[in-house]
Amino acid sequence: MLIKIESSEEKALIQGLETRHDPEAERLKRFVNLPDLSRTEGSPLKEIVDKTLKVESLKGFDVIEIPEIIPVPILFDMFNMPEGHPARSKSDTYYVDDNNVLRTHDTVFWYYYLNHPEIKERIAKGESFGAICHGKVYRKDEIDNRHMNVFHQMGGLYLAPDDKQTVTPEDLKNVLSDIAKNVFNANFRFYEHQFPYTDPSFEMETEINGVWIELLGSGLVRKTVLSNMGLTGYNGWAFGFGLERLAIASMDLPDIRLLWSDDERVKKQLVLGNKFKEVSKFPPVLRDISFVVQKEFIPNDYFDLIREVGKEMIEHVELLDKYENAEKFGLDKLSYTFRVTYRHLDRTLTNEEVNQVHAELESRTEKDFGAEIRRV
Repeated sequence: MLIKIESSEEKALIQGLETRHDPEAERLKRFVNLPDLSRTEGSPLKEIVDKTLKVESLKGFDVIEIPEIIPVPILFDMFNMPEGHPARSKSDTYYVDDNNVLRTHDTVFWYYYLNHPEIKERIAKGESFGAICHGKVYRKDEIDNRHMNVFHQMGGLYLAPDDKQTVTPEDLKNVLSDIAKNVFNANFRFYEHQFPYTDPSFEMETEINGVWIELLGSGLVRKTVLSNMGLTGYNGWAFGFGLERLAIASMDLPDIRLLWSDDERVKKQLVLGNKFKEVSKFPPVLRDISFVVQKEFIPNDYFDLIREVGKEMIEHVELLDKYENAEKFGLDKLSYTFRVTYRHLDRTLTNEEVNQVHAELESRTEKDFGAEIRRV
């Protein structure tokens, strides 16, 4: 069964964003409007999803699509991430307002799934059930060729009544082995880990191109998390994994931005297992930016600005130096120097256009962060 959860609250929040034109609102609107590559024909991320849904162990599972803007109590509190947890920090998470955020993990689908009327009926009848969810998630992050702040996850959940089945780690590992064999046709191994909503918990690694890659996180569902959602008398397993990491490893992609490319020379190569060949290696252009700013400065927020100003030209940002000098800069201030690597995926950049973008970055750094540019 396909379940799509409509949220009137999400629609109202998006409408509210449309009336705003501040930098943060423009940023959030752009993120939400990006295509969901796990549902885009021709994308290797959708290819991973399609292959996973055909795995025999997941036969009969529902597929659920949930909102992308989630209330804080649902996303964090119900999943054992109370106030003060690092994941709730505004330096890591995009807040639409004080009470709602862009979802940081797709495990939140448990809440929407267990509260769906048809699933409540199955619970009342004491039935077992399972679901798969996939789509975009959002986290503030550094800038390099392996990370983006908008990416995709896929998760699974299986629950059974306590009086009919006791789900074991072996049951979970059998399902995950089935996924690894049928989707990636690769070797795999497990090791113990820790997650706030499963116990015991396991990471699974798979060998792709001779390299062991973290495939997914998993575990037996904590009953405390289920009780947070009003469900008792059930036990089961869950897993979740990032789609980009697997696609990059499978195709040996040199840059995560290629997954979003509209260049036909790139798109035709984006097939799982196909070794990507550079269509052209354009030279990088390096520019440093140094500035003095208040100590409350959050680098992840600054990376968002760099992405916004440089768009598809930004390949990598490296912190070169950070220090304080009260005598030179004043109290409660820090000096930062970042090196920005400009490289377009489709063409050679000219010094003139890089200089223009970098000048805009300097201007926005002063305007948005109250920084003082240091030109040395």
